[in-house]
Amino acid sequence: MTRPVTILGAGLAGSECAWQLARRGHRVRLVEMRPVVKTSAHQTDRCAELVCSNSFRSDNPRNAVGLLKREMETLDSLVIRSARAAAVPAGDALAMDRHVFANRVTEALTGRPEIEIVREEAKAIPAEDFVVVATGPLTSPALDRAIGALLGTEDLYFYDSMAPIVEASSLDFSKMYALSRYGKGDGEDYWNCPLTREEYERFVDGLLSGETVPVKDFEKGIYFEGCLPIEVMAERGRETLRHGPMKPMGLPDPRTGRNPWAVVQLRQDDLAKEHFNLVGFQTKLKVPEQQRLFRTIPGLENAVFARYGMLHRNTYIHAPAHLDRFWRMRREPRIFFAGQITGVEGYVESAATGLAVGLALAQILEDREPAPIPYTTAIGSLARHCSERPPSEKFEPMNVTFGLIEDTSHSPVRDKQLRRQRMVERALAAIAEWKRELAPASVVAS
Repeated sequence: MTRPVTILGAGLAGSECAWQLARRGHRVRLVEMRPVVKTSAHQTDRCAELVCSNSFRSDNPRNAVGLLKREMETLDSLVIRSARAAAVPAGDALAMDRHVFANRVTEALTGRPEIEIVREEAKAIPAEDFVVVATGPLTSPALDRAIGALLGTEDLYFYDSMAPIVEASSLDFSKMYALSRYGKGDGEDYWNCPLTREEYERFVDGLLSGETVPVKDFEKGIYFEGCLPIEVMAERGRETLRHGPMKPMGLPDPRTGRNPWAVVQLRQDDLAKEHFNLVGFQTKLKVPEQQRLFRTIPGLENAVFARYGMLHRNTYIHAPAHLDRFWRMRREPRIFFAGQITGVEGYVESAATGLAVGLALAQILEDREPAPIPYTTAIGSLARHCSERPPSEKFEPMNVTFGLIEDTSHSPVRDKQLRRQRMVERALAAIAEWKRELAPASVVAS
């Protein structure tokens, strides 16, 4: 029997990669430094712990990330299976109880005899056998330096931030109303805190004057556009928040029948309904400022914070300069990268790269050339994003979008929804066909 594949990091990508290898009978050594070494954002030692939002975003297959979920489910994704088992109401999004989710993933991995979970810090990349670097955006400084030495270049980075979580027992729900935007999902999956124009203006003033956690003097404040701190959004214009996380459209107050001037939405964060997440309220405000400002929101006057928002540094590499379409190093093909460190952004995208790497490695271990994932699929589009950009071109983390997916229509379709529906149908058919190409290997019952 071959020696085990070493996977560095038991986040979403590492966990999914380990699962895909194990279910095809391949041995895995999954190295996770928590709880021996803690990070600035994690709170537990669980595999696949969600450190930011508890949402996997839209579950609608006509949305690119919704399509990505369907493709992953076709390939028996542990992450998506666990997310559905831990789901909480969230309109047309897939959100979950983060603790139930991480426990389900951890139990599934520890229940596989092919997987050995090693609790230690990886300070270097193993010098032999197959290795998957899936240490994510919070890669430890020692391994960060080792990756830089391996690639012969400085690591890239951006700053990410997390939204606060508040305790339900401390909220005044009489000042809120239950409603999903445009009635999606069950129609009442979010609690909405309405703000008048004056309340909104005072809130923006507070944001602009609030004291924030500074970035280090020698690093630039580079933020991911899809997850900007609310105070950075406010700096771009006083109306920015009303067209972003505080958008009132589609959320009429049933007490007035009209849209409020602005809305703060709360999303259930656990199955017990004890915690709620402030949707889109990623922040780098200092803790006293969060206490002062967020308690001016109607219904949150006495809010008790289960977790404060925070800022943290995310590490990623210039993947196209180093990786092929299988997320494999061109210069040293025994080494793969997976997850957000490759330059994909988002929970689902990170897990998808781990799934793809696991299946590519499984084929190699079975003495077969890995079958390329078609670029007409959401997973394949991420592979192209991370491998086919000129090394000299600017490279930034990106969520999956229909703009990344190859459209093979012989004639242009003017209707946007019809065009997307046809792209979805082609993608799911291509993934099903690609799955059949993987069939020769026996899959161990899961």
